[in-house]
Amino acid sequence: MGYRENYEYWMNDPYFDEDTKAELAGIAGDEKEIEDRFYRELEFGTGGLRGVIGAGTNRMNVYTVRKATQGLANYIKKAGREDMGVAISYDSRRMSPEFADVAALNLAANGIRAYVYDDLRPTPMLSYALRELGCTAGIMITASHNPPEYNGYKAYWEDGAQITAPRDKEIIAEVKAVADYSSVLTMDKAEAVAKGLYVTISPEMDDRYIAELKKQIIHPEEITKAANKLKVVYSPFNGTGNVPVRRVLRELGFEQVYVVPEQEKPDPNFTTLAYPNPEDPDAFTLALKLAREVDADIVLATDPDADRLGIYAKDAKSGEYVAFTGNMSGMLIAEYILRERTKTSSMPENPALVTTIVTTNLTGPLTEDYKVKRIEVLTGFKYIGEQIKFFEQQNTYNYVFGLEESYGCLAGTHARDKDAVVAVMCLCEVAAWCKNRDLTVWDQMVKIYEKYGFYKEGMHTITLKGIDGAEQIASMMESIRNNPPAEVGGLKVRFFRDYDKDTLLDMESREVTSTGLPRSNVLYFDLEEDGWCCVRPSGTEPKIKFYMGVRGTSLEDASERLESLKAAVIELAK
Repeated sequence: MGYRENYEYWMNDPYFDEDTKAELAGIAGDEKEIEDRFYRELEFGTGGLRGVIGAGTNRMNVYTVRKATQGLANYIKKAGREDMGVAISYDSRRMSPEFADVAALNLAANGIRAYVYDDLRPTPMLSYALRELGCTAGIMITASHNPPEYNGYKAYWEDGAQITAPRDKEIIAEVKAVADYSSVLTMDKAEAVAKGLYVTISPEMDDRYIAELKKQIIHPEEITKAANKLKVVYSPFNGTGNVPVRRVLRELGFEQVYVVPEQEKPDPNFTTLAYPNPEDPDAFTLALKLAREVDADIVLATDPDADRLGIYAKDAKSGEYVAFTGNMSGMLIAEYILRERTKTSSMPENPALVTTIVTTNLTGPLTEDYKVKRIEVLTGFKYIGEQIKFFEQQNTYNYVFGLEESYGCLAGTHARDKDAVVAVMCLCEVAAWCKNRDLTVWDQMVKIYEKYGFYKEGMHTITLKGIDGAEQIASMMESIRNNPPAEVGGLKVRFFRDYDKDTLLDMESREVTSTGLPRSNVLYFDLEEDGWCCVRPSGTEPKIKFYMGVRGTSLEDASERLESLKAAVIELAK
């Protein structure tokens, strides 16, 4: 059916409720809006669903959530795994509890037990719980750091990581095969509970999760020494991090933790946050205000589902707070873990650090220094989580740390997705260690740069919505793919990687080899002088993303080099 036929179907079929029809009646005269809501099904991609909340096939609503879950249920049943159950959690966004129940009751109607948290919990706690419960899959209702009008649905498999190939494509095929909305199953909640198909996850699971986090502390004595003098400002961005973050810091002994009051409690409208993203400097306005009032050492914020961490740290020389990128905060924690585990002989045998192709190249000299295996994977933390599974299955390496540029990292293997709760805890241990040596966290970051090189990274995104936007993004990718530049920003291209074609082209010898990674619509340019740039379409938003990185001789030199490279990379999009 075309978009107009789909609209009429939703308006007239008795399957859809009256509130949905009333919402759609309100756009009867807006052909462009009707087209946008119905020109396609909201795509169940490799990360699940994500979209604007509202009525229509291209929106997040109870019908699209139920239909997606039916596809997942069909896959689980075909795999003969319906007896293992599915764990479900949700964040503070609009309709999150409702979508969680819609998914749970669809699973129950399919004879699959749903284990559901009784209140909002972070994404990493879902990853942890599904493994502890022996589930075959997990569902997290969240739109992560997107604006308030969005919600989403992340799908996980039994290892606790988001679903990867080839299973992701197989589940997507099952979701697409559910053609008729009215064929999707559901059941009454009371009946599901009575039959043991809807089970509330015990609060004991929270205790076990927090206990696992605290195992990652290397020097509890450093925390004890600094506990009453280190000042921490924290904002959960009105999301799921408030309870677990404050609990773990309190239990470790941190005494001076100040929470931004306006952003403490769950708020689906994110009233003080136009964009609840720790990458956005504007989101830190209130946190920095509080930090100046209490003279905080560090300022921390987690996104609504608490898998990303953003930080500011005080520069003692200027008295100002310096923003850290995800690369910087991840490397600050990584350097501390590798250094102190080596020093205390607590580093496991065959240690490995896992990172992504668009994360800082600073991981290279750091891992070389501490004789830790460095493994690069495609963009997306699910590929980092997948490596933990491979290590365990193949008995090869022991995972020590994983990080990606988009403000996500994981210490420990309790979860298989990025975990901002454990990141806060680790960062606070680093800050305590620094405080005890009269250093700021920023001082320590500069020391890392001075030792390994002044690496700096950036990103540029172009948002192109709707049908035309999707076509423009595809056209940009093909133009760059078919006409790879010999140099970018005055830096020669040494290698050109096309992950979609699985080719690595040596620009000098013209030899072509394999990338060694799964196929993905990503183009990557290795540049001279340890520079690089990369372009890929977003998997969750109507955007095309350009990444770039350089190594300079000083902070100023690195900044200048990055600005020059960024300008050249933007030209590639034209």
